[in-house]
Amino acid sequence: MTVAKVSTGGRFEEIGAYSRAKRVGPFVFVAGTTAIEPSGRLHAPYDAYRQSKYIFERTENTLRQLGAQMRHVVRTRAFLSDISKAGDFVRAHGEVFKGIDPVTSGVEAGLTMPGMMIEIEFDALIHDENGEVDYR
Repeated sequence: MTVAKVSTGGRFEEIGAYSRAKRVGPFVFVAGTTAIEPSGRLHAPYDAYRQSKYIFERTENTLRQLGAQMRHVVRTRAFLSDISKAGDFVRAHGEVFKGIDPVTSGVEAGLTMPGMMIEIEFDALIHDENGEVDYR
């Protein structure tokens, strides 16, 4: 069975003993991802739509490192600092996942810095075009 992980070297990953993403067999789990750029700067402060799009791009790269693609995503969970901005997340989600249609949910939550509007988690199941899964 395939077991692999992606770590970004973030200080909390080491302290908290967690991975950015982990694959076990055909299952891939991506930790809550925010719009913090590699420089440490927050991408598009106070803009839930642009932050969502940035998170989707980051996640696509993470999934690729584990042999998965966005088409394999089966669930997303959004944590929004202001639930009234959920429409911005929904619009970005629809642009990225049209035709894939993962299940999703969104809740209002306190996030770690001013201007951070959203954090998103992802679950994926690697399958072929017919939905067949190899559990090795």
